[in-house]
Amino acid sequence: MKMLRFRSPSIPSLNQEIQCTVRLLDDSEVSCNIQRETKGQFLLDHVCNHYNLMERDYFGIRYVDPEKQRHWLDPGKPVVKQMKSLQPYTMCFRVKFYPQEPIKIKEELTRYLLYLQIKRDIYHGRLLCPFADAAYLGACIVQAELGDHDPDEHPEDYISDFKLFPKQTLKLERKIMELHRVELSGLSATMAELNLLQRAYMLDTYGVDPHPCKDFTGTTAFLGFTARGFVVFQGNKRIHLLKWADVNKLKFEGKTFYVIGLQREKKLVLTFHTSTPAACKHLWKCGVENQAFYKCAKSSQIKTVSSSTIFFKGCRFRYSGRVAKEVIEASSKIQREPPPVRRAGFCQSRSFSSLSHKQLIMNMEPLMPAENRDTAADNGLLALKDSVHLSPLKPSITAAEAVPDVSTGYAHAEAGSAEGSGVAAEGSGSGSKERPGEKEGGASRDVEKKEKKKEEEEEEEDSGALTISDMVYCPCASMLPTPVDDADGGEGGVAMLFQSPAHMLRELHADPEVQRELRAEREREVAMETARQAMRRPQRTSWQQARVCARGAARLVAVAAGLMLLLLPMMLLLLESQLDVAFLHDIRQTPEFQQFHYDYYCPMRRFLLCELDMLLEAIVGD
Repeated sequence: MKMLRFRSPSIPSLNQEIQCTVRLLDDSEVSCNIQRETKGQFLLDHVCNHYNLMERDYFGIRYVDPEKQRHWLDPGKPVVKQMKSLQPYTMCFRVKFYPQEPIKIKEELTRYLLYLQIKRDIYHGRLLCPFADAAYLGACIVQAELGDHDPDEHPEDYISDFKLFPKQTLKLERKIMELHRVELSGLSATMAELNLLQRAYMLDTYGVDPHPCKDFTGTTAFLGFTARGFVVFQGNKRIHLLKWADVNKLKFEGKTFYVIGLQREKKLVLTFHTSTPAACKHLWKCGVENQAFYKCAKSSQIKTVSSSTIFFKGCRFRYSGRVAKEVIEASSKIQREPPPVRRAGFCQSRSFSSLSHKQLIMNMEPLMPAENRDTAADNGLLALKDSVHLSPLKPSITAAEAVPDVSTGYAHAEAGSAEGSGVAAEGSGSGSKERPGEKEGGASRDVEKKEKKKEEEEEEEDSGALTISDMVYCPCASMLPTPVDDADGGEGGVAMLFQSPAHMLRELHADPEVQRELRAEREREVAMETARQAMRRPQRTSWQQARVCARGAARLVAVAAGLMLLLLPMMLLLLESQLDVAFLHDIRQTPEFQQFHYDYYCPMRRFLLCELDMLLEAIVGD
């Protein structure tokens, strides 16, 4: 017998090194060589050691497979088993979990990396915001990158040379320059970045990594997971917001993604459809990881989640990192000298030149619509003047003083609000003298108005429908795909992603080359079918068909007879045995069995025993 021999890998193949390139947030690159059994945690630690980063739980490494599907690199699995693309491997270092409150970040280096990620989100259209917030964020970026405005170095239209938004208008650039010259003058790069983080985390699209899907009506929607919970954007509105405490389960089946939760004490089931099963699985994994990171108080509370059902064999997954509360506690215990932060300016960073390349950006939606630009800009200016969050942090308070001690920062804020209320009280007192009863009545009315306004805001937030901007939320299609509609057709990127039948039919009818290829394919199929029919056996005659039927019937009778000959003796043995089984006992008590037993079975048994005795006597006698 020939034995099976398994081939064992040779020593050179085990020691073969694989080159990996990780693209950082400022578009610089870090390369290293790994072995076949190297896990993803090694790459993440390598990049964090390159930065000298300690608050590393917020970050992750992302890659794209040959099917253009994004994935987060699993730290606990070998890199080679996860990467299906050709060597050398290329990945990206990105923020995976956005901090719920950036002011609680301990080190300036971590805040700078988060600032770079938000700057990318603004450019790609993922961080959608109103005109006032867009102008303020752009001014913070310019102040952090260029410093104070200098008339000798900066011409009148210096903002137009830099791409801050997918498509920035003149009104937006003028407002950015105005804020850069007046409001943010004197701020250091650290304080400008901190101002941007404080404004950005209050936006509804902060921390959203949009996943394009379609709801049950076929309308395109973008799903996201934030520190607050599960969000759904459609058009220029946030149509759903389920807090993590209200999300009971996330599951998927094929291309269908389900979110099961509670809304106003009623069960809610949201159903969405992705383009591919791989995209649906990636969406489910992102949801499970974000829910565990933001919802659980300790990493020991994280449970393994399964997506399998009775009719669908899913997969099991468990988030293996630390949760948000543990990360904040670990950050508060960091005691070391702050590492130096190497900032890359506009001229040093390759992000703007590379992101504007046609191969990376296929289509971008403008921040402001082409029509009604003046009115929208005027409304934005009014909103900018009335905005509460416009005042930047004072440069006299450094980031090192404001950030590490969270209670101190809140104390400053409370003191400022107290001073403001004191000024208001003085103004009201100097303007007119009111009686004590009227003052008490006015104070009570103010309290009632505030409570009523707060209740209305909570009701609006619970309902889920909230307008986030004048523009439609439509992130641009970059190298890491988040597709958008084409400007001409209206059913472009997302429709092609979901393989829209209407789009494919229009393409077939419009392209003559495709029509010629289809006709040639049909002709080839007809010729092949004709050849197959010609090679078939000739038709049988009626006599041959009858013989085949008779042969089949004979086989059937033979099989039935064999089964009877096999089953009848077995049944007789069971009936004549001493087995006390209910159905056998019932059969033994029937008159038919009694007659068979005494008339046939007993005589046949005596006959067989006599013959057997005679045979044994003959054998023994010989």
